[in-house]
Amino acid sequence: MHYLKFMSFHLMGLFTLAALTLGQFYIVLGYAIWLLFYIGGDIVLGDDDSTPSYAHQSIMTWQLWLALPLLMAILFVFSWHFATTDVWGYGQWITELTGYDALAAKANTSWYQQLVLVAFTGLVIGVIGTVTGHELVHRTWHKVSYTIGRWLLAFSFDANFAIEHVYGHHRFVCTAQDPASAPRGRNVYQHIIVSSWYGNISAWNIEKRRLSVKSLPIFSRHNRVLRGIAMSLVILLAVFALGSWQALAFFIPTALWAKATLEIVNYMEHYGLVRANGTKVAPRHSWNTNKRVSSWSLFNLTRHSHHHAQAQVPYHCLAPYEGAPMMISGYLATLGLTLIPPLWHRLMLPRLAHWDTHFANDDEKVLAKQANDASGIAAYQQMHQVETGSIST
Repeated sequence: MHYLKFMSFHLMGLFTLAALTLGQFYIVLGYAIWLLFYIGGDIVLGDDDSTPSYAHQSIMTWQLWLALPLLMAILFVFSWHFATTDVWGYGQWITELTGYDALAAKANTSWYQQLVLVAFTGLVIGVIGTVTGHELVHRTWHKVSYTIGRWLLAFSFDANFAIEHVYGHHRFVCTAQDPASAPRGRNVYQHIIVSSWYGNISAWNIEKRRLSVKSLPIFSRHNRVLRGIAMSLVILLAVFALGSWQALAFFIPTALWAKATLEIVNYMEHYGLVRANGTKVAPRHSWNTNKRVSSWSLFNLTRHSHHHAQAQVPYHCLAPYEGAPMMISGYLATLGLTLIPPLWHRLMLPRLAHWDTHFANDDEKVLAKQANDASGIAAYQQMHQVETGSIST
């Protein structure tokens, strides 16, 4: 079971393929089931605090690698859906196999169902592509894993996340130097833009320094930033080849939404936490959750406190760290809350107050006070006497 539990990720990918193929109302239904599975599953099934050991660790890596062919299949069906022709005879094949008229369903999918398809596929790319890619690009010592990880990230125009995240974010997390760490008071929509812009600048500067040390030209095949852009262009060309301009017009906002989900996750993983420059990253510098469905389907990304304390530890070896600062809920539920800034800030105020009191060291207490004063949180806390005691997980 400890091996199979991470396969829920792949089953949801196959479920997505079915929903996109069936078209029409099934797209909306599929999206609703995805949301219900992740949000409702976390509520019903509670936490997973297990820390099993794995004798066959190669299986855990193969599960990650399988994300690439799965995402390629989803991209094909997405492009087929918007193409004016029956690409590679896929719709006819489905009809002959099942008796379901997939071509008629595709033709009769309404405009609002297509918009749901964009939101649905963007979320799927964020989960299957970004989450898995994140795990793989941390394996900088393993060329195959690292390359697959970069291709998975390229589906959301973000192959260069592999540079900034590994060599920038993990070094500067919870400091003003990290574009991915959201300061107190910032709303998620501002963070998506700020983190995306400065994250790419950071990736360029990191790569520029690396090439300079090796005496290699910046504008050359050695530049991983330029190669990352090229990888996304290859994917765009594949979409165009399969579905022409129609598919490309729908895929671009889909990929941008997938990129936005990454920045939302960055936002909620470190929101408001502070760390003095030069001090060691500790479990207290990440918001953690042990929700069962989120943990299984996101390859233990939920155990973020351990991940930042020991970034090279593979996902299946991450510990739950129950004493770490806790998120409001599982990942998808928390992501939804960030999209309503007034509600998000109200819910996070007592958690930040609790962190300041129970987690921050002396230097961080000073930084937290400065952050509270700058964002207006301090005045709000005094006005409403925000509780700084125990926070329920």
